[in-house]
Amino acid sequence: MKYNSFGYLISEGFRSVAKQKKMTSASIIIMCATMFIFGAFYLIGENVNFIMGQVESQQGMRVILSDDTTDDEIASLKTKISQIDGVNQVTFYSKEDNLASIKEQLSEYLEILDTYDEDNPFPDAYFVTLTDLNLNDSVQEQILKLDGVEEIVASDDTISSLSSVAHGIQMGTLGLLIILIIISVFIISYTIKLTVYARRKEISIMKYVGATNSFIRGPFIVEGIIIGVISAVITLGIIGLAYNSVINMMLSSVVIQRINISLYSFSDIFARLLIVYVLLGIGIGITGSIISMRKYLKV
Repeated sequence: MKYNSFGYLISEGFRSVAKQKKMTSASIIIMCATMFIFGAFYLIGENVNFIMGQVESQQGMRVILSDDTTDDEIASLKTKISQIDGVNQVTFYSKEDNLASIKEQLSEYLEILDTYDEDNPFPDAYFVTLTDLNLNDSVQEQILKLDGVEEIVASDDTISSLSSVAHGIQMGTLGLLIILIIISVFIISYTIKLTVYARRKEISIMKYVGATNSFIRGPFIVEGIIIGVISAVITLGIIGLAYNSVINMMLSSVVIQRINISLYSFSDIFARLLIVYVLLGIGIGITGSIISMRKYLKV
């Protein structure tokens, strides 16, 4: 029975996986453990970024308007502020709105606050949120230049801290993921290297009869891809069950409900995680195979 080249590569890759049952199983187990850790930190990173996005959207600045600002000027200011790069949303709060808010917060002192109904001391103001907290200083500078703006009240220290925390988490997660990828490549390459060593005579004969390096390398690359994809699929199922269990427990906690923060459900992040895992499995498999074959092919 004749096989074409592609069929040969696929069949040899599967045959090698089936033949090396112990090493393949050990490799898949270790890969699953590594990819589980990878997936756990990936999900933590994604949720932290999601939470930081929610917190950032709630952070903003109060733009206090001058008392002599007319209604037309107030409307014009909203347009000008909205056009500034980095501004997400601009919400107007009139003097009456601000007084009502204070009354709600200090309901036990309503008798005193009622005296302000006739002579309201609170100013008109805009509450401005940002698309990126790193643009906070730049946005403030541009708003202060506008006519009708008296001052800006903002928690600059809080905004700066949030930006630093978000950046630190992103860099830390990225660094850890890179380390885990390197470990996974080493595991795959070591497993395939044992298979290559066991078939070194066969490889020598194939080279002797004129087989190209690409043709010889093919089955081992297929083997690496198979191990990577199997590990990815198994890990995806395991981490999905674990993630749903943890998230359901967290969402039912009083703390999460009080701070009004939402988290990704597994269905929200499944497609991204699937793509990451499949690409990771294939990439690690190919890289590990190429590394393990270099000695014998002398490319």
